[in-house]
Amino acid sequence: MELSSLSPLPLCYPKPSSSSTVSFLPFSDRTRAYFGYSVRKRATLRNSCNSAQKNFLHISRAHDHEPRCYFSPNEGLNRYCISKLYNLNKLSRYVVAKSELAGAGTPDASYSLSEVKLSSKVRGVCFYAITAMAAISLIGFMIVAHPFVLLFDRYRRKAQHFVAKLWAAATVAPFFKIEYEGLENLPSHDAPAVYVSNHQSFLDIYTLLTLGRSFKFISKTAIFLFPIIGWAMSMMGTIPLKRMDSRSQLECLKRCMDLIGNGASVFFFPEGTRSKDGKLGDFKKGAFSVAAKTRVPIVPITLIGTGGIMPAGMEGVVNSGSVKVIIHKPIKETDPEILRQIARNTILDTLKLRC
Repeated sequence: MELSSLSPLPLCYPKPSSSSTVSFLPFSDRTRAYFGYSVRKRATLRNSCNSAQKNFLHISRAHDHEPRCYFSPNEGLNRYCISKLYNLNKLSRYVVAKSELAGAGTPDASYSLSEVKLSSKVRGVCFYAITAMAAISLIGFMIVAHPFVLLFDRYRRKAQHFVAKLWAAATVAPFFKIEYEGLENLPSHDAPAVYVSNHQSFLDIYTLLTLGRSFKFISKTAIFLFPIIGWAMSMMGTIPLKRMDSRSQLECLKRCMDLIGNGASVFFFPEGTRSKDGKLGDFKKGAFSVAAKTRVPIVPITLIGTGGIMPAGMEGVVNSGSVKVIIHKPIKETDPEILRQIARNTILDTLKLRC
């Protein structure tokens, strides 16, 4: 039977139940292929015993507003229907879900690859060129100063952190402006504390270094292998951590408590990793256990805008924008769970209000 001789057949369905199927809206095109929409809960591919002819196939998809059709096994029409379905599904590649969880995420923290502009890629190349040149220029000062730092300031290492602040400020200055709020809430330079923040982007480290505080970050051990950057991290006293290694995690927490006991501060991203969709993730208890055991305050910090400038997973681009750093009042509690809840709610409420 020729394709042109096919007559439009009525679509026959099992009697719909109130919970499984809604009204069907058929339409046709020049090839007489019929499509419609279904909200069936399970996807099936089977012979339809209720269609006008038993050699017709029935496709039902799991999602609302997905197409389904009856078609003849004629090869040409088969290819036509499959092509239609493919073209419809292909559009989903360009859809990126953004955070809408009670305002818990920044609305510009997620991007489709198709949205990346050439100017953002060029800015990304320039960003890494500048950060490399700044690092090469300043690493010599850190190397020369390091023996004296070990002798006179082994734990805080203020001189090394000052050089790191210059490096971060020189890198970000041509690309975005940082606005600070609540600087009066920062503890004094000599007062140990545990700092925590949301984590959206690779730029978070640069942004936090511009505060000029001598807190020790925690970083994956693999980063220490990079030339210059790894050397600088070691001289600053950054704490290495092997992910998914319970022994390394325990050693990391012990080292944090030792540093605090000697007057230094530590910094945690309690989400554990960068948020890829802008949502604020759950906070792990490690930072708050350290603060509770050492009886030092937790200082929550909210970062806004870094995820829009350099989204997680797109470290090769730098978009235009600005960054805001909000330092909240220190929290003092002896129960780590209470500390965790207060710190997370403080950052979450700020993201809801400001984003």
